[in-house]
Amino acid sequence: MRSAFTAAAVLVAATLLAGCGSGTTDGDKTNGGKVTASQSASPTAGAGGEKHTVTLAVTGSGTAKIGYNLASNAFETHKLPWTKTETLELTGAELRVGHLVSVVPGPVPAGDGMLKTAACVIKVDGKQVADNNGGKSPKPCEFLLK
Repeated sequence: MRSAFTAAAVLVAATLLAGCGSGTTDGDKTNGGKVTASQSASPTAGAGGEKHTVTLAVTGSGTAKIGYNLASNAFETHKLPWTKTETLELTGAELRVGHLVSVVPGPVPAGDGMLKTAACVIKVDGKQVADNNGGKSPKPCEFLLK
C-alpha cells in the first residue's frame, strides 16, 4: 500500500513539474523535443494560429493512474490501454515559446509481480515524437509543441 501511495505521489509531483521542464527528454525524437510546421505531418493554420492533433497513449493491462497535460489536464484512473486525442491551437506566445504536452503513466504489474512504469507515447499529427522506451524509462513522456 505504501509503495502504491509513494508511486502516486511521485506521479503527481512529476505532472506538476512537467510544466517547468525544458521540453526535452531522452525519448524525444525530433529537434530537441520541438515540432515545427515544417516537421509535422499536417498542421492546419487557422485564422488565429496553428492547429495540431495530439494523441497521448498508455499501454499495458489492468488499470493505472494517468496524469496528463494537453488542452485539458487531469490525473485519473483509466483501464489500459488508454488513448486521448485533442486538437491544440497554438496562438500568440505559444507559437514562439511552445505548449508542453505530457503524460505521466502510473505503475502496472510486471511479469514478476513487481510494479513497473507503464509505457507511454505522444504523437503529433500522426508522427511519434516522444516515448518512455516501452516503460523502461521512469521519466514521463513530454513534448514541447511549437
